[in-house]
This record gives sequence, C-alpha cells and structure tokens, in this order.
Amino acid sequence: MYKLLIRPLLFQLTAEKAHYTTFSIVRFLFKLPFVPAIFKAIYGYEHPSLARTVFGLTFKNPVGLAAGFDKNAVLVDELAAMGFGFVEIGTLTPKAQPGNDQPRLFRLKEDQAIINRMGFNNDGVKDAVERLKQRNSNVLIGGNIGKNKVTPNENAVDDYMICFNELFDVVDYFVVNVSSPNTPNLRALQEKEPLKQLLQTLQDANMARPTQKPILLKIAPDLTDSQLDDIIEIVQETKIAGVIATNTTISREGLLSDPSLVAEMGGLSGKPVRERSTEVIRYLSTKSNQSFPIIGVGGIHSPADAIEKLKAGASLIQLYTGFIYEGPSLVGDINKALVK
Repeated sequence: MYKLLIRPLLFQLTAEKAHYTTFSIVRFLFKLPFVPAIFKAIYGYEHPSLARTVFGLTFKNPVGLAAGFDKNAVLVDELAAMGFGFVEIGTLTPKAQPGNDQPRLFRLKEDQAIINRMGFNNDGVKDAVERLKQRNSNVLIGGNIGKNKVTPNENAVDDYMICFNELFDVVDYFVVNVSSPNTPNLRALQEKEPLKQLLQTLQDANMARPTQKPILLKIAPDLTDSQLDDIIEIVQETKIAGVIATNTTISREGLLSDPSLVAEMGGLSGKPVRERSTEVIRYLSTKSNQSFPIIGVGGIHSPADAIEKLKAGASLIQLYTGFIYEGPSLVGDINKALVK
C-alpha cells in the first residue's frame, strides 16, 4: 500500500513539505481510537530472539530510526508503534535555529537517495526535553547533540555540554554529531585533538554523575583509513560506549540522477552510501578487535542490507532514507528476516 499509493502521493510534494505533511497526518491518525493498536498489529513484529543488550541497554530489537527524521521528538510514540527498537532524536542544539535556506532537501529517485543540507534546524534542546517528558511509550531514546551554527569551534564543547546536561534524564544514550557536512566547519571537530578533547570532556561529566549514560560518536563515511585509526584510538582512550557509522557523504560518485540534482550541496544518504558505510563498519570492527559496539546506518533498504551491516560488525542498525523509500513495513521485514 505504501509504495503503490502513499509514496506516489507524497512524492508529488517537495521533499520537505512531504516530511511535515506526513508528520501532521500521523499525529492526527494516532489521536483516533484504535489507530495505535492497528499500527502495532501491522508493523510491530516482536520475537524474544530479537532482543539485544548493547552498551548496557536492552533493545527489544536491533532496528532503530536514525537521527534527523524526528529532530524534535514529535513522533516518538508513533514511531515506537511502527516497530522500531529505538528512536534517535536530533540533532539538537542549545538554542533553536532555523537551519539553512530552503530548498534544502532533494530526492534522487533514480538512485533511491536523498541530499540534505538542513543545517541542524531544530526547536532547541529544551523543547525536546519537554516533549520527551510527556511521551507514553518506553521505546529507547537516543539524544543526538550538536552545536549551534553561530558557535565557533573553539567554544563547541560548551554547546555539547548544555545539550548533554539538559537531555540526561530523558534519553537512554547520547550521540555526538561532528560529522554533518551542513554546519560550517563542523567536520573539523573530527580531527584527532579537538575530537578527543570534546569526547573526554563529555565522558568526564558523565562519569561524575551517580549513574552514567552511553556516549557514542557519529562519524562520516568520508574518513580515510588513518582517520579511522584515530577514531579507534580515541574511542578506546576516552572509553566512550561506541560509534555510529555512518553519517551522510559528500561524495557524488556513480550517481544516475539528474546532474542538476546531483550538483546540489549537502550530505547524500540512501543506497549509494550502503557499500562505503559497510566498509567503514567492517574496518572499525576488525581493526579494533570488536572492542566497542557499532551502530550501522547508511543505505539500508532491505533485510539483506541490514544483515550485511550486522555481518560486517554492527551490533544494531538504523534506518532513515530506506524508511522513506520503502515505508514502515521495512522495520518488520528486517526483524522477520533476522528471526529466520
């Protein structure tokens, strides 16, 4: 039904308008009696063998929603009813910001991909906290945190600390996002020394609390092997919980879509990222001797894609672009394939 009816209608709209229209429709539907139960019955596949305990948290299944889809924690309960084992909100910044100018989201249909240059548009961390306090589901929540555009890199740690402290009581794990290509100079924070300082500051604050939350690092697929070696060293030295591999890519290699779309600035996600994302996962897993968990994300459009990531060394996986192209049935299809 999704591919035959709903997706063609949504794809008549611009990508960003389709996104917000979908949110409005889903929120309306879930206010109707029996709709949440219907969604759970259709999409919420459960099986004891799907449970995974990773960095001290028990996930009911290994299929999560990547950050960027529900930046402001608006649809957490609704997404939980669609069968996700965890939902990652954000990227959140201390202050609300509008992001980059529109248009900033583009479908590359021939490649089953998306280019985005959203620029960390969000309502600010405090708004998300209030929404999370009111949620009804117990789905595990990741808090993906970043810095405001106007904050210089030398003060970036302050922004990450604000988000960390605000979200601490309402999320289950944290993700440090230094890998988005859409905030000026943000990826410079992936360099060894500034990254180590940022992660160590957050981890020190984490360890100073009576209880700790897992902190993960989200990395770009565009890193070289030597940079990945640095990532492994930093994760082991700072003792953060793990890595999310990978964010969007700035590469445009081998795309089939209209050249004017391909030329749009921003991060590319979807099928073209699948192979490189898996390579990064395998490299990190092998070179680190599986010394930390990896969440695999990038180009997962089928159960086979998900299994590929897990075999490469991922403990959990996340969907985003595949969820948009394939629809909510993808979550259950992956979980059913894992049980088989």
